[in-house]
Amino acid sequence: MANHHDAIAEQTNDLIRQQDPEIADLMGKEADRQEHTLELIASENHVSQAVMHAMGSCLTNKYAEGYPGARYYGGCEFHDQIETIAIERAKRLFNCKFANVQPHSGAQANMGAFLATMAPGDTFASLLLKDGGHLSHGMKINFSGIFYKPVHYPLHYGKDHADFERIDYDAAERVCMEHKPKVLLCGYSAYPRVIDFARFRAIADKCGALLVADIAHIAGLVAAGVHPSPFPHAQVVTTTTHKTLRGPRGGLILTNDEELAKKINKSLFPGVQGGPLMHIIAAKAVAFGEALRPEFKDYSKRVVANAKALAAALAERGYRITSGGTDNHLMLVDLRPKNAELTGQDAEDWMGRAGMVCNKNGIPEDPRPPKFTSGVRLGTPAVTTRGLGTAEMVLIAGWIDRVLTSKGSEDIARQVKIEVGKLCEKFPMPGVEMAGAR
Repeated sequence: MANHHDAIAEQTNDLIRQQDPEIADLMGKEADRQEHTLELIASENHVSQAVMHAMGSCLTNKYAEGYPGARYYGGCEFHDQIETIAIERAKRLFNCKFANVQPHSGAQANMGAFLATMAPGDTFASLLLKDGGHLSHGMKINFSGIFYKPVHYPLHYGKDHADFERIDYDAAERVCMEHKPKVLLCGYSAYPRVIDFARFRAIADKCGALLVADIAHIAGLVAAGVHPSPFPHAQVVTTTTHKTLRGPRGGLILTNDEELAKKINKSLFPGVQGGPLMHIIAAKAVAFGEALRPEFKDYSKRVVANAKALAAALAERGYRITSGGTDNHLMLVDLRPKNAELTGQDAEDWMGRAGMVCNKNGIPEDPRPPKFTSGVRLGTPAVTTRGLGTAEMVLIAGWIDRVLTSKGSEDIARQVKIEVGKLCEKFPMPGVEMAGAR
């Protein structure tokens, strides 16, 4: 990020400008966009300088197929040490016995986990994408839906039910007892409530399945003890290393089972991937080290406090928060009670013009197609990294309301964007110290 906090990035951009001014110009514009907008996408965050520059290091020059001590190329002695440090830090962070730090993404972590726990054609149980799941949890055109047979468990859909729009664990058990899946998959992309991993493990044991937890969204909260851990309940845990964990874009697979660990390693390499991205693995190691510090726990607590404050402030302004609130870093905002004609696509576009970046998102039982949706998903990891607190969440809710009730007014968007910019100047992008250490 070429901003006034990062001399290394500025020097790097100057170097790129000498070689490729077209790309350097676009990189500079993107840095400026990030600096002067509020990132409210729940799956994004702002990494530290150390994490960022580890990714842009000489480690990108090296092929290191295999694992530490068992590479298929020479010259990997330092790469072995870096990957070993990343593995050991991941194990400490999540209190588990085995870790594979090589997945290029969360989807590839899931692919490796699936290949290690199932054969093609086997059945697994998951939550539908439209209810908060992920495309790698059984979408028909994804590998998970092409090579495996997904069956799905529901949320509570009755509006009068005390757990409306939360996981229906009894129904999940019925689905699993009927279909006897090889894997029961939990963990989601748009679910704002605490996951009962112990209940899922009881269901998995009853139907003879392995429990796999995809904690991509909540990994940082789990690491900080702000959300319950999937261990010791899940036999396999997958995650991304960005989002709430605030690391580079990548994946991670964890387990306590030695035999499963061996299968996972073989499934990922050579089963799914070739050479690992060693510059990314170094950045993962740096990020894991940051997450092991006491200030990361404080940061994670503030992420949740901010999410609760933003959800409450929006509810006060007439927006419906699905399930009635949030326990983690994200919320799904149903726009229809405020304006029946307002779509998630409109909200995303209008907020973007006003300097607040979010994504349209379906809500449970959404009558609109995914291209439009009836809701937006909002998250607080990135704004919390910048140092914003609960008072600023109330400000943001007010700006969102002004923009959306204006029905796309360019004048209102321009006014709000100026106010957003002033707030961004007050809370600049992370420099040497992360927000939790301020």
